[in-house]
Amino acid sequence: MLLFFITVALIFAAALVGPEEQSLGTNVRIVYLHGAWVLAAEAAFAAAALTGLAGLLLRRTGLHRWSGALGRAGILFWLTYLPLSLWAMQANWNGLFLAEPRFRLALIFAITGVLLQVGLWLIGLDWLTSAANLAFFIVLRVTFATAEYVMHPPPSPIFNSGLWNVILFFGLLNILAFLAAYFLTRVFLSLRSNRSKPSGG
Repeated sequence: MLLFFITVALIFAAALVGPEEQSLGTNVRIVYLHGAWVLAAEAAFAAAALTGLAGLLLRRTGLHRWSGALGRAGILFWLTYLPLSLWAMQANWNGLFLAEPRFRLALIFAITGVLLQVGLWLIGLDWLTSAANLAFFIVLRVTFATAEYVMHPPPSPIFNSGLWNVILFFGLLNILAFLAAYFLTRVFLSLRSNRSKPSGG
């Protein structure tokens, strides 16, 4: 947990000194942070789906537990990305557009994801956790692939910008966010292992 908080502190410190942008100025730093955070959530969901699929095919308990831990880390990143999204809206567009299609979908998946992960934790069936994480990721990707863009720019505006200082900085921010997600996953993995141990006495 300490490594997770240290990495998060590094992410926010790096975001404070990120390169400015001509239109958004220093407010673009919030966009960098918001972008890295949601990509870390999506990466965790993707990893949960892939390890879950591998666990179902290979019938490996260890892979099921990794899927569960990754899914829980992903939903925490997804939940905390929402206030970052609101902050980015307010700072860059001077208002909150809560009916924005992609934000509305993100909120729906946040509520659904939390309920799903809590339910899976309480049920405690490894294979069901893997199957649910796989299904959740597929539905998430299909839904967002067809969602309308309003305030959100088209995919990869940073990577398609041609500004190498911005691309390299955002890439570094993503690496740190992925690292934070990994450390959080290890926390959930250790909690799951401790839960599985029989109590003494």
